[in-house]
Amino acid sequence: MSGSPAHLDLPRVTRASGAVRLPGSKSISNRTLLLAALAEGTTRVRGLLDSDDTRVMLESLRRLGVGLVAGAAEGEWQVTGAPGGFAAREAALFLGNAGTAFRSLTAALALGDGHYRLEGVPRMHERPIGDLVEALRQAGARIEYLGREGFPPLAISPRERRAGAVVRVRGEVSSQYLTAALIAFGAAGGGVRLEVEGELISKPYVAMTLALMARFGVAVERDGWRSFSVPAGSRYRSPGTIDVEGDASSASYFLAAGLLGGGPLRVEGVGRDSVQGDVAFAGVIEAMGAKVELGGDWIEVSGRPPLRPLDADLNTIPDAAMTAAVLALFAGGPSRLRNIASWRVKETDRLAAMATELRKLGAEVEEGADFLAITPPAGFAGSADAAGRVAIDTYDDHRMAMCFALASFGPVPIRINDPGCVSKTFPGFFAAFSRVVS
Repeated sequence: MSGSPAHLDLPRVTRASGAVRLPGSKSISNRTLLLAALAEGTTRVRGLLDSDDTRVMLESLRRLGVGLVAGAAEGEWQVTGAPGGFAAREAALFLGNAGTAFRSLTAALALGDGHYRLEGVPRMHERPIGDLVEALRQAGARIEYLGREGFPPLAISPRERRAGAVVRVRGEVSSQYLTAALIAFGAAGGGVRLEVEGELISKPYVAMTLALMARFGVAVERDGWRSFSVPAGSRYRSPGTIDVEGDASSASYFLAAGLLGGGPLRVEGVGRDSVQGDVAFAGVIEAMGAKVELGGDWIEVSGRPPLRPLDADLNTIPDAAMTAAVLALFAGGPSRLRNIASWRVKETDRLAAMATELRKLGAEVEEGADFLAITPPAGFAGSADAAGRVAIDTYDDHRMAMCFALASFGPVPIRINDPGCVSKTFPGFFAAFSRVVS
């Protein structure tokens, strides 16, 4: 983030308690913005996340001619939809490193009638999109790669109309491909069955997509997690007002802090009634020794190390799983995080990055194709500098910065390099973290 410090030094902390009101969910925010933009009528969105990822979505929708008006309250927007297609039939869109925005807009634009160019930061151009492009081409989409085959940037031309009613999409790399296709076909009149090839990962994110589509009037029928039918004649209609839940992935850092720092620490904005899969992280920390209480829209945690080791398949909560990897430093024995291959194609190669930074703290780490095995250190002596401090590199990845803030509960001070990368989803993270720890 321009103007942010090169690093942030975190002192050692031993206590965590209080309450945190979470910012809006990134996943819900960007899905809701696009659905509102494609819907008939005007939607009042409340609690929208203000972050890099939502700003690039808002700016892209503006360039496409969508009516957007900021409300008087923080996080409130009026979105006037364009159910007949975006007003701008030509546009060049820059989407940073926002995977949800890039993939969903690719699908929505590819099923339309305009000429568009989509690009992002260099890392976005390393994140695969070929499976989504191939799925959309089955429905007549005309998409060209402007660089390496299978990766952004992309050029999109008006769609060729085809009669085919079955589209196959691969599910084992990213659930965002299926999400993007579902939303796009809901706006393009439906009449399509989407069949998933391979294992569908991150299923709760697809469930979230289906729930939001239903709020906008399109009910998708699914056969397990293998096929999804978008009814013929589908079109989105504004629900009037929609509230964005707090971000469940961001909740994981504070729930973990409550476990490490005694608690009670309460996060507000997500709970038992949440549509986000990452609320399942409450069960992960419970397995590691936390006392957890859930309300409809809050979760409260207490606990203390040493934690119980974790051996778990975390495929359904890949973002919150990063928090579990740092918690493994405080366990009483080796932990194993399984079925997390999707980490490889996120904002950075998170499997490699996590292994590297955990080793700096003295952990023994085995990095597999889709797992991490972590043996906690006796002390965090690993790669301390002359001041006894360990510097954590963040790889321009917001979640690396946020989850490693938890290492400040260990025996050495922690330096977070490039702390401004948290602006992607939670610009106020370090201020919020400092308010609940001591």
